[in-house]
Amino acid sequence: MEKWDIMDSNGKITGKTAVRGRYFMRPGEYHLVVHIWVVSDKGEFLIQRRSDDKKLMPGEWAATGGAAISGETSYCAAQRELLEELGINCTQRLCKKMGRIKKRNSFVDIWFTKSNVDASSLILQSSEVAEARWVSEETLRKMVKKREFHNYGKEYFDMIFQFAKEYRYEFGD
Repeated sequence: MEKWDIMDSNGKITGKTAVRGRYFMRPGEYHLVVHIWVVSDKGEFLIQRRSDDKKLMPGEWAATGGAAISGETSYCAAQRELLEELGINCTQRLCKKMGRIKKRNSFVDIWFTKSNVDASSLILQSSEVAEARWVSEETLRKMVKKREFHNYGKEYFDMIFQFAKEYRYEFGD
C-alpha cells in the first residue's frame, strides 16, 4: 500500500496522506511527483517506454519518474525511482533539481543527472519499463511532435532542452 503526502496549493505538506488508487485528490490538494532526465556527455537523453501493463500511459515513451511516497524528500524519490526503474544510482553531486511545475493534482519536481551508461546494460523494472534508449534532442522533439513520446507541454520541453545544455556545461568533463 503506497501512501502519498498531501500538499496544499503552495506545495506545503498538510499532514494528511492519501493511499494510492483509493483516494482522489480534492480541489486544492496535490501530491509530489518526480521526473528524472538522464543526459549523456553527447547531449543525448535516456528515455524509457512504459510497460504495456501500466494503467496510466501504457506503452508510451516518457520521462523516468513517479510519485514520492509519504515522508520521502524530492531528491530521495528521484534517486529511488531512477534506481528502481533503470538500475542507475544518482549521486547528489550529479543530481540537480531543475524546478517544479504545478499540474492538475500534483507538483512535478524535475531532476537531471549525468550518465553514459550503455542502454542495453540497464536493469529495467519490467512492471514499469518495457525498454530504454538514448535519443538526441532532435529525435526527442520529433517523437513529441509525432505523439510517440508523452507531451508534457511546450514550456516543459523548452525548459528541459535549455536546462540540459546548461547542466552539461556545468558538469562537463
